[in-house]
Amino acid sequence: MSAYRTIVVGTDGSESSYRAVEKAAALAGDSEATLVIACAYYPADPKDTAHAADVLGADAYQVTGSAPSNEILRTAREKAVVAGAKNVVERAVVGAPVESLLALVDELDADLIVIGNRGLNTITGRLLGSVPSDVARKSTSDVLIVHTVR
Repeated sequence: MSAYRTIVVGTDGSESSYRAVEKAAALAGDSEATLVIACAYYPADPKDTAHAADVLGADAYQVTGSAPSNEILRTAREKAVVAGAKNVVERAVVGAPVESLLALVDELDADLIVIGNRGLNTITGRLLGSVPSDVARKSTSDVLIVHTVR
């Protein structure tokens, strides 16, 4: 049996992040660990949402704020189950991705956090930091950075 009992993986709904979910799910399935799929977000200010809806007019139906879509977590869960995860938990966490994911890892006493490598080797990532590099540097648990961007 693997040393991993609880695995956290972050997703933002991108194809890259779903590849990380699939890798985390396969590991969770193999080790009979709980997989926690997390989506970090900032709550939308109703005034900002209303203003955006006014500006967009007929396209206002697209204004949903920055809260995570249930669709993102639902899609991630479906991909995780297909990849082999048996015990899947969805968590929407408020805040910036790095801080929110690390707080969740600490709260759950998770053994592993899985994250995609998007932004790791970009100029912006090198100058300002990226989610994968910041998670790897600050995490108190093991970190798996999955090669999700070719």
